[in-house]
Amino acid sequence: MTAVCVLPGCGRSASIVSRSSEDRNLRAAERFVDAFYAFESEELTAILASATGSIPSISYYQSWAEGGHYQVVNRMPCEARRAQAVSCSITVRDDLMLALGIDFNVTDTFDIAFTDGEIASVETSSNDLQVFWDARAWVEEKYPELIRVPCEGMFDGGPTPGECIRAMAEGYARFATSDDFPDTELLLQPEQPR
Repeated sequence: MTAVCVLPGCGRSASIVSRSSEDRNLRAAERFVDAFYAFESEELTAILASATGSIPSISYYQSWAEGGHYQVVNRMPCEARRAQAVSCSITVRDDLMLALGIDFNVTDTFDIAFTDGEIASVETSSNDLQVFWDARAWVEEKYPELIRVPCEGMFDGGPTPGECIRAMAEGYARFATSDDFPDTELLLQPEQPR
């Protein structure tokens, strides 16, 4: 015997339910981005209530971003990448690139996983130029005293992310005026094929 659907809505397909779930996840991801870049730490923590494992690193990064005067240059809409996963990319201007004197805006990407409509975890990545990492290594080698205290526990639960990025920006500015700084014309050129 074949079941017959006679009630309104009883024949909803899985794709409609999936679309509804996807829309809800996208709205939650956009709220996360709103709170992050508005530097509303309490709101951000509330949004991450079901992602307790992500709270320490994301809270640290938010305070780092606030201390580094991150300004949104281009906020792309969040996109559903796969079932229960959303990716949000935001291009920002920040003090570290300004300290290096480089005309480049970094794009942060937040990969947000969902479980039952709640944010379960958030991972971040950025398209930082190699000179960003070179500057950090240079500061760590040449001026460890500049960052030792403010950067204690950097991105690992440290207590002063805002002070850390300000100290790093000072170190990056020193790197930019040093003989170790690379030719700025080469910094933004695409890698040549071999």
